Amino acid sequence: MENTYDASQIQVLEGLEAVRRRPGMYIGSTDARGLHHLVYEIVDNAIDEAMAGYCTHISVYIHLDNSITVIDNGRGIPVDIHPKTGKSALEVALTILHAGGKFGGSGYKVSGGLHGVGLSVVNALSDELIAEVKRGGIIYRQICQKGNKITEVEQVGICGEDEHGTSITFAPDATIFDEVNYDYDTLTRRLRELAFLNGGVNITVTDERGEHDRSDTFHYEGGIVEYVRYINKNKEVLHPEPIYFTASRTESEKDSASVEIAMQYNDGYNENVFTYANNINTIEGGSHLAGFRSALTRVINDYARKFKILKDSDANLSGEDTREGLSAIISVKLTEPQFEGQTKTKLGNAYIRTMVDNSVYAGLMQYLEENPAQAKIMVDKCLSASRAREAARKARELTRRKSVLDSAALPGKLADCSEKDPSLCELFIVEGDSAGGSAKEGRDRHFQAILPLRGKILNVEKTRLDRILGNAEIKCMITAFGAGMDADFDESKLRYHKIICMTDADVDGSHIRTLLLTFFYRHMRPMIEKGYVYIAQPPLYLIKKGAFEKYVYSDEELNRTLDEIGREKINVQRYKGLGEMNPEQLWDTTMDPEKRIMLQVTMDDAMLADETFTLLMGDRVEPRREFIEQNSKLVTDLDI
Repeated sequence: MENTYDASQIQVLEGLEAVRRRPGMYIGSTDARGLHHLVYEIVDNAIDEAMAGYCTHISVYIHLDNSITVIDNGRGIPVDIHPKTGKSALEVALTILHAGGKFGGSGYKVSGGLHGVGLSVVNALSDELIAEVKRGGIIYRQICQKGNKITEVEQVGICGEDEHGTSITFAPDATIFDEVNYDYDTLTRRLRELAFLNGGVNITVTDERGEHDRSDTFHYEGGIVEYVRYINKNKEVLHPEPIYFTASRTESEKDSASVEIAMQYNDGYNENVFTYANNINTIEGGSHLAGFRSALTRVINDYARKFKILKDSDANLSGEDTREGLSAIISVKLTEPQFEGQTKTKLGNAYIRTMVDNSVYAGLMQYLEENPAQAKIMVDKCLSASRAREAARKARELTRRKSVLDSAALPGKLADCSEKDPSLCELFIVEGDSAGGSAKEGRDRHFQAILPLRGKILNVEKTRLDRILGNAEIKCMITAFGAGMDADFDESKLRYHKIICMTDADVDGSHIRTLLLTFFYRHMRPMIEKGYVYIAQPPLYLIKKGAFEKYVYSDEELNRTLDEIGREKINVQRYKGLGEMNPEQLWDTTMDPEKRIMLQVTMDDAMLADETFTLLMGDRVEPRREFIEQNSKLVTDLDI
């Protein structure tokens, strides 16, 4: 067979066709995450105007047909003729990739958009996009469909000389996205975050799709100081006001930058430090986080020694000790950010580390020396963490397995599987001996392991590490998983790549599941990040009518099925616990990979997860009571 490969086979994609052909390269995915990313791209343009000092109000509307409008009162996209293309600058921004005021021009010194592709990519992936600009007393409009202009830039009205800004309305292309239904809560989380990071900007979001419109306005004059208060709102804080300091440098236009840091300790045991570069959440950290951690550890040790809180014979506090119970926001804004890492969310600019380090050391030392009472509380908290860490180290040694293959180290209650490849192995965590017995008999012993737990595990949200490691059920899980925990967690040693919480479908079962997820989130977070944690979905009912049998998994499905088959002479069995099923039923409904339903636990929003775990499992009663009052209507079947 002739194998020809010549120039005729090289395909050139014109205009924005490349974006439509490979959307994932530009927005990450075509699922719900990519869909919402379209909105963020347009809002980021408005935020760039705000950072440049020209925009104070941003409004986002979700219309009845799931189209979006974003309006800002910035300068308005230029409409005059672009010298190189001979086209209106508005048309260039809409239809040409990598066109914008962010590429070494004087349009923006600092920008959240890295690539200048935002508006043109949204245009390419929209069924229709309408851009309106107010500038110089005139309203301009251009309409595009699927990335192609339908009209020229036209003057469609007049406005006041002092009116200015941009309005973008777009409808995402349903042939490209898996779904085109916007989630209000997802959008509000990001818009609230942007309002915190850009103090003074007013951001309003309105959902026009419901019977009653929903609307929220986010405006925080205090910026990231209010952000830290928000993170700590359900926690007991150790000092009443967050500590705030800032620094900037303008040594050269290329390396100009500003740093903002707000921090506050609470009486909990978890570290919540979030870092941003030009409003981008740098979830992998980077140079700004390294500078912060280095300076924090150094300044607290120096202060403690200077004032004899640490004796000469005492070892230095570790970084882990100084960050226990700390909530902090680190926000840097720089001219040319350099991002590294697999997801391009790790900041690499080396000079930022030194800048943050110096800022934190000077700012925090000044605070500690000027506030000795608060300083003593903070240092005592770190010393307490150090003592607990040493106790935890000794306890941790008892939970470490000598070898992944050393079966003698495995807990006696674990019914292990024969398969040794972790990617093929599943571990079901079940409550009680009765459910454990059914699961052990019903499983496929080749690849399914069973670990029964006795009662409810410790609430790790309220407990320090040394006590956590002394809990028998938690020690069983750590040993069975084989990968350690916290800083010692080693994914390569994890013995199962599906860890499945299989609890009863009642309130007690939900509580046990929440306790388990709290432990995984706080101390084995990579398991959730990598997608190894699942929640089994056992049926609620078995419906029998003559020869007809069907398992159903919700009250809605029960009523729907009864409506379909009729309600006369029906036998409906309600399963209050997994132990009520015989092994064959448990396999058929909940454990058989061919038939079962499982939910994968994800880390879509770490801050929301942290807030929820603190709310549900923390010490403060009032916020939890409010949550229950607001959500009690969602409970349709409560066993008391």
